[in-house]
Amino acid sequence: MRADARRNYERLLTEAKVAFEKDGIHTSLDDIARQAGLGNATLYRHFPTRESLLETLLRDSLKELGSTADALMASQPPGLAVATWVRAAVAHATTYRGLVNLLMDSLKDQASELHNACTSMQSSGAQLLARAQQAGEVRGDITAGHLFTLIASTAWATEHAPEEAPQVLTVVIDGLRPPRESAGARSR
Repeated sequence: MRADARRNYERLLTEAKVAFEKDGIHTSLDDIARQAGLGNATLYRHFPTRESLLETLLRDSLKELGSTADALMASQPPGLAVATWVRAAVAHATTYRGLVNLLMDSLKDQASELHNACTSMQSSGAQLLARAQQAGEVRGDITAGHLFTLIASTAWATEHAPEEAPQVLTVVIDGLRPPRESAGARSR
């Protein structure tokens, strides 16, 4: 890439990050180009779609979420590793307002520019989940799909009811644990 094209690319990424942090993922792409001091044709030449721009912005953080899963598998007990990773996944899904919906849609849409990165991240979470289930530290009736629905629900709560989010996250993580026998069942 030519030096001037590279500068334009970097300016667009910088302005997109600022705009998405401030106004969410549905902010105007034309406004991003204008804030970068460029025309919208330059933006669309580098990033033909909103998803391609988001994929570029999120690429490293999605890979890092996968790396975090690997590190947790090597360093933490299985149940704690899942809980730690769920917290990280919720934080990632709330990077920008509106992102959680796009990430969940991307998991189902193979044509999405975010699909591969999202399925890779889901695979990392599924490995953590399977390990914790084998250790008996996470309920056996939870699938990776369930786990991601719980992550998305918690991220939605974080975005829309931030004052409730810490308690929602606690309940979600507690709900992953296997059910305990009731006192009456143990005494029989």
